[in-house]
Amino acid sequence: MELTTVWFTLIAVLWTGYFVLEGFDFGVGVLLPVLAPRHGAADGGAHAETDRRVMINSIGPVWDGNEVWLLVAGGATFAAFPEWYATLFSGFYLPLLLILVALIVRGVAFEYRGKGPASGPEGARWRRNWDRAVFWGSLVPAFLWGVAFANIVRGVPIDADHHFTGTLFTLLNPYALLGGLTTLAVFTLHGAVFLALKTDGEVRWRARALLTRLAVPVAVLAAAFLAVTQIGHGRPLTWVTAAVAAAALLGGIAAGLRGREGWAFTGTAVAIAATVATLFGDLWPNVMPSSTDDAFSLTVHNAASSPYTLTVMTWVAVIFTPVVLAYQAWTYWVFRRRLTRQAVAPAEPAPGAEAAPGAGAAPGAGAAR
Repeated sequence: MELTTVWFTLIAVLWTGYFVLEGFDFGVGVLLPVLAPRHGAADGGAHAETDRRVMINSIGPVWDGNEVWLLVAGGATFAAFPEWYATLFSGFYLPLLLILVALIVRGVAFEYRGKGPASGPEGARWRRNWDRAVFWGSLVPAFLWGVAFANIVRGVPIDADHHFTGTLFTLLNPYALLGGLTTLAVFTLHGAVFLALKTDGEVRWRARALLTRLAVPVAVLAAAFLAVTQIGHGRPLTWVTAAVAAAALLGGIAAGLRGREGWAFTGTAVAIAATVATLFGDLWPNVMPSSTDDAFSLTVHNAASSPYTLTVMTWVAVIFTPVVLAYQAWTYWVFRRRLTRQAVAPAEPAPGAEAAPGAGAAPGAGAAR
């Protein structure tokens, strides 16, 4: 197998890991105001703050590690296919900048949410503003990643010098918007399933109830996106991966409705992985098709680095990839227990009482509070 093929496959694997793992992070952030409402809940919102801390602490130990997959995918693309990297980041500059800003804002929100006043109107306003940052910092990337990858598969205007010749509105075509809505919906469902698996108590039951409302719209959006993708760009093998994605999503939804959270999470994770495999399979051997002229398309051959560079990168990947995977697997194992209100705030004060500084910090929750 040629090294260009190896690195195309490895980059696909890296994006798969990113979307499967960071996907539920995005979903949790989007669901923050939905599953822990400050007003209108059955308990009058008295436990909203605790429930939000439960949700944020569910991803606290892992969200930053999940983003490593994105950094490595970007670095691998830069090193293995520099022409692809240059055209992609120049043509998609504004969407990728918005994604970067959103991720930065979300990370800052996780760090600073618990550093304001512990109680009173100022403390409530402080946390409410950072909660908005978590919400938008999760929703924007979840939507724009779908827009970006749909455009990559569909093809964009590229000239003979491999320069992007379109505009921002070129990227906002109906197929790309469908892709954005699909990733947003699937990641939200993935996040709900993760919360049902990772938490216990009120947040868990609300997440399970939400599955019944998300099931039909998510399934319809995902089916529409996969069908349009395969009709326009499909190949015999990717019809198989698309069918696997659809079956896994439906199986995950069915398991979630029956309260089988582990199988539900497996289903949504496999659905995301199979969808990424479908997109990269439809793309091959191109890495960025040109809608101007097929002869101007970037491929794994004309966009690749030298064989020597790819050889050195391969040895580095062989040595360090198992180490990174082992460390991340260890992290998930250490923080595998379910979170509850009692675990996050064991000495929660009565409504109106002033909490002691630093009380109720969740052990091992990382920077998220």
